[in-house]
Amino acid sequence: MTIYQVFTRLFGNDKASCIPFGTRQENGCGLMQDFTAKALEQIRALGCTHIWYTGIIEHASKTDYSGIGIPVDNPDVVKGEAGSPYAIRDYYDVDPDLAKDPQKRLHEFELLVERTHKAGLKVIIDFVPNHVARQYHSDAKPEGVRDLGEDDDKTCSFSPQNNFYYLPAEQLHLDNILQKSTYKEAPAKATGNDNFTSWPSKNDWYETVKLNYGIDYLGGRQGHFSPTPDTWHKMLQILLYWASKGIDGFRCDMAEMVPVEFWEWALPQVKKAFPNIIFIAEVYNPNLYRDYIHRGKFDYLYDKVGLYDTLLNVCRGASTHNIIACWQAVDDFRSQMLNFLENHDEQRLASDFLLGDARRALPVLLVSSLMPSPFMLYFGQELGERGMDAEGFSGRDGRTTIFDYWSVPTIRRWRNKGRFDGKLLTADELSLRETYQTILNLREQGLYADGGFYDLMYANPHLQRQYAFIRHKGKKFALIIANFSDKEETIYLNIPKHFFEFAGVKEKEKVSMCNALVNNKLTISFNSQTPIELTLPANFGIILC
Repeated sequence: MTIYQVFTRLFGNDKASCIPFGTRQENGCGLMQDFTAKALEQIRALGCTHIWYTGIIEHASKTDYSGIGIPVDNPDVVKGEAGSPYAIRDYYDVDPDLAKDPQKRLHEFELLVERTHKAGLKVIIDFVPNHVARQYHSDAKPEGVRDLGEDDDKTCSFSPQNNFYYLPAEQLHLDNILQKSTYKEAPAKATGNDNFTSWPSKNDWYETVKLNYGIDYLGGRQGHFSPTPDTWHKMLQILLYWASKGIDGFRCDMAEMVPVEFWEWALPQVKKAFPNIIFIAEVYNPNLYRDYIHRGKFDYLYDKVGLYDTLLNVCRGASTHNIIACWQAVDDFRSQMLNFLENHDEQRLASDFLLGDARRALPVLLVSSLMPSPFMLYFGQELGERGMDAEGFSGRDGRTTIFDYWSVPTIRRWRNKGRFDGKLLTADELSLRETYQTILNLREQGLYADGGFYDLMYANPHLQRQYAFIRHKGKKFALIIANFSDKEETIYLNIPKHFFEFAGVKEKEKVSMCNALVNNKLTISFNSQTPIELTLPANFGIILC
């Protein structure tokens, strides 16, 4: 699985002269229809198998859609002009920003799913289970479905059958965020990041409220799961609703903030109705990994605090031997750890805040994408997008904004108004994308898709700026060496006798191999007695197969 995460509202926006804090009318907005057959064909050709359309479900916004029956949000509880896609306003609706005809937004989404499948890609969307927008209200819910909070007893701070947590007799105060606010909320609800006060700060997820899954956070964090909490039933209905639209998977936002007991109850029911659907969990606590896979029934988890953080530290000078502990820590479920180098939460690799140059990330890409794990890239990563715009609410922070109406320079030029002909890209951008395409397409070959993995670092303690491993299947094998050094390096690589015994590969005095990255042939020794002499390009590596 190779996922292309794309921020849906930014992908198709061709406005080159966006202004900070600009409105939708001023800055424009990409649409679902911008994912044409040609666009999807290009994403598939990159080597991607899935596309995660980020920001599909309707969320709070400062744009007025009251003309089509959507209540206007109070701007004091909306971050940015466009709003956060993780402040869900209606779980049963598509965001109107994304539709050519907002009144036909659900139909346009169904057509997007159909086009995506025709292009040979599978569809993933967000499921945001932990919190909703302050002014959540569903006007698109199916007949007979009760709204979140509609039946809550607001006189008590906690009840297992309430959908929200309340602070009785207290009003929400936004004084720490705004000098004057017109937003009224009484009784105040707990904030989405588990802040149980009526005085959230600007660093809190103040635009959201926490959903109640039966955990009494102020009463010793005790779980009350029998009878089944009302929120469980409501969220299961939402999962089944979207699964019925033909999607192929959910990326579950902050899944670890929702008790594993809910997932243990809900996911098997969804999978019984839709056997092929997948669930990806955003979980950052390694102590919870096995619980959320084995009990929670998740198919994949984020590998953030392990491989991602370690690879960035290696780029900053740490030893490549630190990488060994990453795969060892999750070796029993390594194929279920989703590797990535960028996403909407992280700073761009090429930004001034991280590596400053997209090419410095190529050794990271070799390791992360060619290990036996699913892999995800964020749109524009393959073009060296730097994320250095000051778009508005998000500021100039090295990230691509999720709060503002904006246009992504590399994506805009790559699209070239839907032509995808490369004419507006620089030579460096074209070269980088070609490198990504070469590496990601390798992932679909059997050797990498389901072949074995053999770490060579224990036999090469002298390597501190290189990382070497072998992928093998049957009698076939590939040797991958990533060079994290800023200069060309000549190394001597040992292949231990154990590898040949373990993989069933014969030792050879000399063997001719092709470097898949530059398509040239090398003749090397391939046995346990003679170290392989290799010259590695700076900030890159080789793939010999």
